[in-house]
Amino acid sequence: MSRIPFYLLVGVLMLTGIVMTVYRHVEFDVPWTPGEQREVWEVEAQVNFFANGEPVKVNLALPSHQENFRVLTENTASSGYGLSFLDDDSGRRAQWAIREATGSQQLYYSVQLLVAPDAESPAVQPPSIPQDITWERPFDTAAEGLIGRAHQQSADAFTFARELIQDLSGDRQDENARLLLNRFDRSSLLVRLLNQAGIAAREVDGLMLEDGRRRQTLSSWLQVFDDEGDWVILNPATGEQGRPDNLLLWEASGQPVLEVQGGTNSRVSFSMLKHNEPAAVAVRNQLMNNTLLNFSIHSLPLEEQSLFKTILLIPIGALVVVLLRVLVGIKTSGTFMPVLIALAFIQTSLFTGLVGFLLVVAVGLVIRSYLSHLNLLLVARVSAVIITVIAIISLFSVVAYRMGLNAGLTITFFPMIILSWTIERMSILWEEEGPKEVLIQGGGSLLTAVLAYLAMNNPWIRHVTFNFLGIQLILMAFILLLGNYTGYRLLELRRFKPITED
Repeated sequence: MSRIPFYLLVGVLMLTGIVMTVYRHVEFDVPWTPGEQREVWEVEAQVNFFANGEPVKVNLALPSHQENFRVLTENTASSGYGLSFLDDDSGRRAQWAIREATGSQQLYYSVQLLVAPDAESPAVQPPSIPQDITWERPFDTAAEGLIGRAHQQSADAFTFARELIQDLSGDRQDENARLLLNRFDRSSLLVRLLNQAGIAAREVDGLMLEDGRRRQTLSSWLQVFDDEGDWVILNPATGEQGRPDNLLLWEASGQPVLEVQGGTNSRVSFSMLKHNEPAAVAVRNQLMNNTLLNFSIHSLPLEEQSLFKTILLIPIGALVVVLLRVLVGIKTSGTFMPVLIALAFIQTSLFTGLVGFLLVVAVGLVIRSYLSHLNLLLVARVSAVIITVIAIISLFSVVAYRMGLNAGLTITFFPMIILSWTIERMSILWEEEGPKEVLIQGGGSLLTAVLAYLAMNNPWIRHVTFNFLGIQLILMAFILLLGNYTGYRLLELRRFKPITED
């Protein structure tokens, strides 16, 4: 029978698992290793205004995902105000409203921003260029003079904008530049000159992030587009091209940052603070948004997340069992009993778990040997063993507590039904094969359980199995490949030792 479909299945599982894992790391910044730190900025905007005793509506522009930054969480504080978040072509905005307000008012908005160097800006549509740009005399002549000079000294939209800024700055200012600057604001003047030259541009507002700064204001920047839709950020004061790493674009659609209806003397100021957070915490809210490609345990309640954090380790234990049984040839009492014992070791600690396991099994075998003389039916005998195991665990827990050994209380995490069947199997094996075989299988089970515990309790393995569900498909592919192995086991090779001696 052809094995091609089998290897195709293994390849699909492996490839799918790798793609899902890499996608979550690249797209959602989930770290490969536990304990990684991420830089997070907390920015608070405080809106102040004086209400006139009438209905009030306040619109504040909000930042969104952009180059170098991802929005993590948002919070507001606005006593008595209704709040809505609006998202349209003009960008994201918070809108507060109240039927009546009088006197000084304060509204607060805070946002946590993850520093993500691989984050990209969303697609940006260039603004439309006004067709009827008119100037009063003599400003029209001055504008034409500046545009003509910059056109001669540039090659494209971006170099044109840089030259225009230089002509309005420093020693290169001429009479035309000074005339226009006396009449118009620098940033709005640059946008108007660029539009007259047929170049799409707009004024955007950004916040320079500096740790521990308070009562900061937004600064104006110039966003210039070329004919192909590409854009750059320019400093309207110096002409420097490029976006600084610590520049957060707060309003990037050319709309007002703050609009207040029903109030006067409005202003907005910003405070900011930088700190580091564990990477898993910093990106957790991104993992809450489940999509087909972002299938995440993080969307579940915390109680279920804690449960799955343990369940997702079982395939690791299963892989250890398959490796030791298929490739090494270690015998165990029960196929996956060592995995369940390893899970109990995770709850109890390794030393406490080993001592508890040996005590329960040893006492259980003694009692089971007595039950064998009663000639009971299988179901009744196993039920009696289960009750015996429960009694043994209860007794040991009480004795440990009375002796001040609180670690002994964790013995209750052992799977009682599995322990009961283990005692039953070992007792039958003792009667049929003798104590040597019991020691071989019991020792193999304990060795497998310890190795599975060491693998499952590894911090890196616990991290990747919980945060990258694609790992489960990769484990499945490996186990299927191991299941196809039909060669010698390592422990079987000792049969050929006399050949090597000869």
